[in-house]
Amino acid sequence: MSMTLYVANLDFQITNDELQHLFAANGTVESASVVTDRETGRSRGFGFVQMASRDEGQAAISELNGKDYQGRNLIVNEARPRENRGDNRGGYSSNRSSRW
Repeated sequence: MSMTLYVANLDFQITNDELQHLFAANGTVESASVVTDRETGRSRGFGFVQMASRDEGQAAISELNGKDYQGRNLIVNEARPRENRGDNRGGYSSNRSSRW
């Protein structure tokens, strides 16, 4: 069973390939992606890495959490499921009643 890791405090210049290479020393990396801003395409400083097994994921956490990489101390832990944010995201909604 695979394990998805959350990786934060990344250098804003890191690529998906560099992130994958960083974690490959701890096992098989099934995927690695740096999260980018939708509008600018720039890195948001965090990403996700999917390791092939829980053992490899735990090894990566033990090895890389707190490690200095490109001048930043990495934060690595098991990713949590995304929370349902509902409709409270701001912006215009056609369901709002008019005040006029």
